[in-house]
Amino acid sequence: MLPILFLIPLLLSTTSHASNQDYCVADLTASDTPAGYPCKPAANVTSSDFIYTGLSEPGKLNALIGAAVTPAFVGQFPGVNGLSLSAARLDLGSGGVVPLHSHPGASELLIVKSGHITAGFVDSANSVYIATVKTGELFVFPQGLLHFQVAAGKKGAVAFVVFSSTSPGLQILDFALFASNFSTPLIAKTTFLDPALIKKLKGVLGGSG
Repeated sequence: MLPILFLIPLLLSTTSHASNQDYCVADLTASDTPAGYPCKPAANVTSSDFIYTGLSEPGKLNALIGAAVTPAFVGQFPGVNGLSLSAARLDLGSGGVVPLHSHPGASELLIVKSGHITAGFVDSANSVYIATVKTGELFVFPQGLLHFQVAAGKKGAVAFVVFSSTSPGLQILDFALFASNFSTPLIAKTTFLDPALIKKLKGVLGGSG
């Protein structure tokens, strides 16, 4: 029984701030840590810390992908600090796409508000799961797996997403390859893509090498 008692402080130290108290509104004047931001003093917490209005308006579509993602992460919404969740708004124009990407720190729940979105992910066994998600329907992307969203049909779409972390992280596959200084010969060697195509994509996305 004694070894178990010794484990209790260790287990408590690895949980979020909010696991040990009702909430922990982020003090954004301090530095972020692996456990999240320090808590704002309770005397300074107000109702406004628990509401965020930044997802009420459409985001400005990126000309290249025809999409906009507006985050409500801890940096924008301090009230989610320590609660292991955050959100974002996704606006897709006609033909808009969020390219293959992953969130190393979170699973993602997609909730379609209007329009239709073709969504899918690739698992670690290289099985592909794709569905066209309609208004009011949900689709889940497991943590860390490559996934995408594409506007289906002639109209655009709007969705909200919920993440299982206040800071889910993001890596977009195309940008990692073609917007970086990853050398063309090494990309060709590791992906089997033609060097001419790689250079063309680097020209579009601003990569070098």
